[in-house]
Parts: sequence; C-alpha cells; structure tokens
Amino acid sequence: MESDLRPGGKWMMHFESWGGSPSSVGGVYRTIEPPNVLAFTWLPSWYENATETLVTFDLQEHAGVTTVRITHSGLVTDQDRASHQGWPHILSALRAYVQSAA
Repeated sequence: MESDLRPGGKWMMHFESWGGSPSSVGGVYRTIEPPNVLAFTWLPSWYENATETLVTFDLQEHAGVTTVRITHSGLVTDQDRASHQGWPHILSALRAYVQSAA
C-alpha cells in the first residue's frame, strides 16, 4: 500500500487477487475531512477498459457507535455495478477488526 493522504495525493494498493494473479487498485484522494469524510477515486487494474469512479466513506458517531456509509459513484453500466460487489465483504472485515480490538 502506498498512500499520500492529502487532497490531490495518490494512493495505490498491490495484492494477489482471489485467483492468485497480481492486481492493483489506485486513485487520488479528493476529500479528507477528519473524522467524518474520506473520498477517493478508484481505478482497478483487473478490468479491461475500467473507468475511474469515486468512493466516499461517510462516518457518523452517535452515543459511542459509528455508522459507516460507503457510496461508490460513477458506475455507469450494469456491468460496472455488478462487478463492484466487494464492499459488504470489506465492511465485514472492518467490523471484525474493530470488534477484535475492543
């Protein structure tokens, strides 16, 4: 993972896909408003002709509980939308991590 965490800063993550092949995803940070908003562009390497999209994390804390809402915008075709179904898995992993640290 490489990250220049500032508006306009770039980020890149390299990993092995579920099939074992090398992959990467990267983009540019658009909005950073601690502790409530993080928005960045998303451009995956594993889709031919992928278009850049925008991912926004909105976090709201109330009574010691933080609600996380992810909006992935710019998915213009049904194929785009169908291919970006990994967020529930990522949020489950985030929940497990937070609960294990508590």
